[in-house]
Amino acid sequence: MNNTIFTGAATAIVTPMHTDGSINYEEFGRMIDFQIENSIDAIVVCGTTGEASTMTDEEHIEAIRFTVERAAKRVPIIAGTGSNDTGYAIELSKEAEKVGADALLQVTPYYNKTSQRGLAKHFLAIADSVNVPIVLYNVPTRTGMGISIDCYKECAVHKNIVATKEASGNMSLMMQIAAYTDLDIYSGNDDEVLPALAIGGKGVISVTSNLMPKEKHDEVMLFLEGKREEALAIQKKILSFEKALFMDVNPIPAKEALNIMGFDAGECRLPLYRMTDAQIAALRAEMDALGLVGKIK
Repeated sequence: MNNTIFTGAATAIVTPMHTDGSINYEEFGRMIDFQIENSIDAIVVCGTTGEASTMTDEEHIEAIRFTVERAAKRVPIIAGTGSNDTGYAIELSKEAEKVGADALLQVTPYYNKTSQRGLAKHFLAIADSVNVPIVLYNVPTRTGMGISIDCYKECAVHKNIVATKEASGNMSLMMQIAAYTDLDIYSGNDDEVLPALAIGGKGVISVTSNLMPKEKHDEVMLFLEGKREEALAIQKKILSFEKALFMDVNPIPAKEALNIMGFDAGECRLPLYRMTDAQIAALRAEMDALGLVGKIK
């Protein structure tokens, strides 16, 4: 069996921005500390939620380096270094490894996409280029293509490919991954954590945990401890809020929620644009019901 990167909840952390669009590292450090102090099990930096697609190369690597140094080995840091250009993904992955990332997150290529044969070659080429574990990322609603079970089987043989973040919503595929590979499974959708755990998954890579790290950690751990009703109670309590966090394109609502909570997350870089006043009011109402409004002083 492959070594497990983490068990529990990992936060796909947002990247806070100043009003001029530059990264707010002071607030970034504050948010990283908040995560770790509230029981999060790992942090994913420069993922979709972190707006990596709008970062320069220098910003991308600096954000990873900063997160690694701020975490100071308290939790594993997983760096998003995926691309639709295999050579570029290899370059980013090598740089992330140099600055201390504990693992890498590799999304499927987008726009040019590829065949399943090409997808396997893409992932395996990246895995050959580094000496840190890799989490594959299957999110076809974002990229326009998914990972087939045959591709998963081929990639799972590589010593560096150890897990998948499954955000396809396809529970049948998730069951096949569990049955036919030794990959660790992490739910990539906050509302599918418990089904993923039920088939042997190790946890979740979460957006919700930007605001509720302790609750998502507890949800996973209670389930794994056999306290399934208690885990389900957490999921039921926060489900409506989790849905609200996706009323617009991620991470627009997550950043707005963090601002409402008391962090200075700022706004997203274009082309992502702020929600309507009605959406913000609806999000605030969900947060108020959970005691999250103004929680951070």
